[in-house]
Formats: sequence, C-alpha cells, structure tokens
Amino acid sequence: MADAGGWSTIESDEGVFTSLIETLGVQDVQFEELISLDADTIRSLGSVYGVIFLFKWTREAAGARTTTPLDGTYDASSTDNNVFFAAQTIQNACGTQAILSVILNHDNGTTSLPAIALGTELQSFKDFTTGFPSELRGEALSNSEAIRTAHNSFARASPFADETARPADDEPGADVYHFVAYTPVNGVLYELDGLQPHPISHGPCDPAAFPDVVIDVLRRRIARYPPEETHFNLMAVVRDPRPRAREIGDAETLEREERKRAAWQWENTLRRWNFVGFIGEMIKGVVASKEKQDASGAAYSQWVDAAKKETRKKLEMRR
Repeated sequence: MADAGGWSTIESDEGVFTSLIETLGVQDVQFEELISLDADTIRSLGSVYGVIFLFKWTREAAGARTTTPLDGTYDASSTDNNVFFAAQTIQNACGTQAILSVILNHDNGTTSLPAIALGTELQSFKDFTTGFPSELRGEALSNSEAIRTAHNSFARASPFADETARPADDEPGADVYHFVAYTPVNGVLYELDGLQPHPISHGPCDPAAFPDVVIDVLRRRIARYPPEETHFNLMAVVRDPRPRAREIGDAETLEREERKRAAWQWENTLRRWNFVGFIGEMIKGVVASKEKQDASGAAYSQWVDAAKKETRKKLEMRR
C-alpha cells in the first residue's frame, strides 16, 4: 500500500464514527457498538444498514488477495450493479473506508430501509467516482481533502508519536488491525474489504435476513482464529432513533439518545485535547508545594522514594 499521506489513526468508537459521518454531512444515521454476537441484538436496533467489523489482521486469517476467498465468492461484476467498492490504497483510512462502504451503498433506499441522506460532499464524491474501477475509487478517496480532514479531526492528540506511522505488517510482534464492512446490497450480503480484489458475496440476503446471515458469516470468520484471540469489535450502522421518537412522542427514548449524544460530544472533545502541558504544570505545582512544606528536603526525598517503590511494585504485578 502507498504511504499514509497524512491520514491519522482514529479510534474504533461509536461516538467517533457517528460524529465523523455527521461532519461529512450525513444525516439521521449513527453507530451502535455490539457487545454480543447474536442476531436478536442487531434486530433490536431497528433499521440496520450494515456492520463494521474490526479484527487483528493476519495474512492467513484474512486470506488477502487469494484466487478465491476463504469464505464466500468474489463478485467481480458487482460494481457494474451499483455496488460501491474502493480498493484500499493507504493504511490508516481503513475505518473510514469501511464506514463509507456501507453509507455510500444505501443512498437510494428500499422498501425496508430508508435512503441515507449523504450530504453535498459525499454525494459529489460518489457521483464523481461512478464508473471508476476500484483502484481509481481508492485513489480518489485517499486524495479527498474533505474526507481526510474530517477523518483526521478525530485523531488523538499526542506530542510523542507520529499518528500516521504504523508498524510494517511483517514486523515481529507488530499487531495490525483492520476494518471491513458487511452490508446487504441488491439482495446480496457483501463483504467489502479494500484489501481484497473484489467485493465478496455471501449469498442472497435482504435487510430482514441480514442479522441472521451476517452473524453466521462473522462466527465462521472468528473461528479461523485461535480460541484465545479476543481482539474483535463490531459496530452496527443504524437509523438515528431520535426523529422517530420525536414523531411518536417517545420521551424516554429521546432522552436516552440525547444523553448518549452529549456523552459522545464530551468524549470527542477530550480526544482532541492534548493534556500533556496541563499535567506537566500540575506536577510542577505539587513538587513546589512539597518543597515549600519541607525546607530540608528530607520529606521530599522520602516522598520520591515511596513513589519509586510503588511504581516498581506495579511493574512487577504487571509482569
């Protein structure tokens, strides 16, 4: 893959992903983290457009660019049938790319799934890339200033590390994580992974059958990993329940969702803020206070020694 080109790593979080698409102009869609792998949980969320799956990437478990996928079948003709699919040309944008793989495939709507209002920016991007092969769509995505700016606005602030740097896939001990999307399009369940040459079809699937079909596919995928592997995350792309709650006067749901949004906003604000300077000043103030209380420095030395012992104790417990 090409250089990251200024794309930062962002956290797999429902509040981050929801705020990201809203920044891009998408309306009435949000993300919900799934803590259990069962179809009933997905069904309970109402209108579900797809799911985003995060996993530890290994060449063997992912079956990267093999002649046939480990599960399902390549559908090279799907992009001719209005399936949006982009090849991944950069590393750190796979989360945003998986999100767009769901969002951009549901802007027309069906009898059971309302159309997603993409907003001006994403609608223009989709219109511009219509008819492009997957490689050109991936390049267009990587070169989109608006999408990259929105993506990078949710990167964690850090003065110590380059957020755009990531260990090489073959670096010993390096853990690399990857996002893929699963979504029903044109009556078929597609796995949309930019590292694969084509969309992967998992057979017939309408929105009503999606929860059962996708859970079976995910369970087979997880079974390819050792039993001790637990680094997975699953989020559903769903309809924002607030407009419907306002329409029917469901005050309880509306209040719950508004509290959730307020919490997401607060957490995203903290993610963007660099607290290193504040922590440094606070430590200097504590040290100055200790020195003022103890002119001889004996108590200060005891305090430092106690802190060192406590740190060593914690390190031993971690080992």
